Amino acid sequence: MKAASMNAHPSLVIGEPIEIRDAAAEPDAMVRFEGISKTYPAYRGKPGVNALEGIDFAIARGSITGVIGRSGAGKSSLVRLINGLEKPTTGRVVVDGRDISALTGRDLRLAQRSIGMIFQHFNLLSSRTAADNIALPLEIAGWSKADIRARVTELLELVGIADKHDRYPSELSGGQKQRVGIARALATRPDVLLSDEATSALDPQTTRAILDLLANINRELGVTIVLITHEMSVVRQLAKEVVVLDAGHVVESGHVADIFTHPKHPITQSFLAEVTGDSLPVSLVSRIVQEPGSHAVIRVQVRGAGAGDTLIARLARELGLDVSLLSARIDEIGGQPVGSLVLGIPGGDSAATRTLAWLSQYQFPAERLGYVA
Repeated sequence: MKAASMNAHPSLVIGEPIEIRDAAAEPDAMVRFEGISKTYPAYRGKPGVNALEGIDFAIARGSITGVIGRSGAGKSSLVRLINGLEKPTTGRVVVDGRDISALTGRDLRLAQRSIGMIFQHFNLLSSRTAADNIALPLEIAGWSKADIRARVTELLELVGIADKHDRYPSELSGGQKQRVGIARALATRPDVLLSDEATSALDPQTTRAILDLLANINRELGVTIVLITHEMSVVRQLAKEVVVLDAGHVVESGHVADIFTHPKHPITQSFLAEVTGDSLPVSLVSRIVQEPGSHAVIRVQVRGAGAGDTLIARLARELGLDVSLLSARIDEIGGQPVGSLVLGIPGGDSAATRTLAWLSQYQFPAERLGYVA
């Protein structure tokens, strides 16, 4: 996470309503879900489950897209539809122009070579070295021994563990095992890389390193990456687009910076609360009261380089208010500066009401926290 300067050149970004993207509106989609539902039938006395319903969205070619949801939201079903391990009950899944949900047999196996998969618990074969684990999909695909050796060497260097060529999984750390898993997923030069909770078993420092590696792979190879996760911190660090699942439905989607500054659905808001929190400086919290006072305290979300400075200047110019900045936090999310500003608005309740109406007009998410003397 990078800090953004509050003194950068003004570039105020006005938030726009977040809409769930129609699959048909993405002409250059790498993955397209069209009218998808997935129902698992009753089994051994257990009732059937509607895992997905009404899924229509697209993932742009070359993008990094996060798919986030709680346990049971439908994430695992979604990823298994992308790689053809499951068939939809209704609708179709189109990957790089091919209806993968209609493929079977050899055609499906060939299509699956263009879709790499990274797993939460690595799924490495303990009896094979790092190099041999990476080589496995190439052996299955019928590559020659010479080509396999060259490709494995290339991949070990790409993921930063060239010195672990002959090490077995038991001799590797969790981060090193996941690097082997990433290299194996890239072995057949896929166009899509699916990351299914790939950092959930790793410590925070290793997680950051793995996410940096995935960002580099996306940048260098142009691979479309789909992050399946329940951690908004992973989405914040790596993804540019995010799709929020809840109970088998897409409840919100859009650019990560838009979602962070203007979450609409309660499940999205709960994810964001876990990442950003609602903490204020202790010195400020001790001063805030709920009885109207001389200065109202308003928290507002902004996006864009210098947006905080520009917002304060516009409030002064358009509403004639001498606004004070009480607290600020600026992060880089989805490649854009995103900030949470706490403002002191002079003029009491009436000035606060005018300010909130102005912010609402320009679609800045804002809330009144109270008052200070």
